[in-house]
Amino acid sequence: MSVLLKSDLPFPLYRQGKVRDVYTLNDKLLIVCTDRISAFDLVLPCGIPEKGKVLNQISSFWFDKTTFIIPNHVIETIDSLDTISSYSTSELPDYVVGRSMIVANATSIPVECVVRGYLSGSAWAEYSKKGTVNNMKMPAGMRESEMLPEPLFTPTTKEDEGHDLPWTDEDIYKLEPIIKGTGWSALNLMKELEKKSLQLYSFARDFAKSKNIIIADTKFEFGFVNNKLVLIDEALTPDSSRFWSVEQYEVGHSQPSFDKQLVRDWLTASGWNKEPPAPILTTDVIEATSQKYKEIYQLITGRKLNNSVY
Repeated sequence: MSVLLKSDLPFPLYRQGKVRDVYTLNDKLLIVCTDRISAFDLVLPCGIPEKGKVLNQISSFWFDKTTFIIPNHVIETIDSLDTISSYSTSELPDYVVGRSMIVANATSIPVECVVRGYLSGSAWAEYSKKGTVNNMKMPAGMRESEMLPEPLFTPTTKEDEGHDLPWTDEDIYKLEPIIKGTGWSALNLMKELEKKSLQLYSFARDFAKSKNIIIADTKFEFGFVNNKLVLIDEALTPDSSRFWSVEQYEVGHSQPSFDKQLVRDWLTASGWNKEPPAPILTTDVIEATSQKYKEIYQLITGRKLNNSVY
């Protein structure tokens, strides 16, 4: 099966992230989700088949579902080459179908809006040492993967390289150039980001629970389009969220996840020192990870992945 590691389109490259290639399309943006995969802040030399399609199509699903909470940046998803013909006269490759969307060119707010519903990952690591999550005191005696008393908003900075860092009061000054002319104060904007993030998580958590899926935590990104606050980037994907099976859930240890946990575990067991270059994954790990991504998409959406091309 083909893997897309890098797109090559006849438009100006606006930004290349770890997974997404973003192009300028007139006054809009074209986002192409590749099959690249990152771990420990490095992009691996191999890709995961159909991963980009899962990310694009599950984001599209959640964007559609959550417009009653907040509008988003999506203008149109690329379901066929005909979709994009009204935006461009250029001949485009088939691989953009199913893994791309046209979005508004939003002004991004540099905050990773993390919401945690369960004690896992870095939250568990902090709690184990200090009894806190994001420096907030938690009840004593909690166990790994236990549901928190209520979902927590634990924002971080958005770093171009390296790890994101817990958001501090000093970081609020980073918002000043972004909010100028929007009518927002930095403090009120952060309160609104918290409110919308918790609403989005709560809705998605309940929806996923009806599909026997637990959303342990997730992250959102927001921006401004014509001074209007909107949801941007991706939404509730296996790259931005921790999905667990209700049937397999058991408090007291880490949970099997529908994401790239298999990749992280293999890399850790391989003895890799987490410095470049990253090793190439085995065929078994690549295939199993691809299956995990496709499985969570189908469980949540009830749809088959659009993989008619590439």
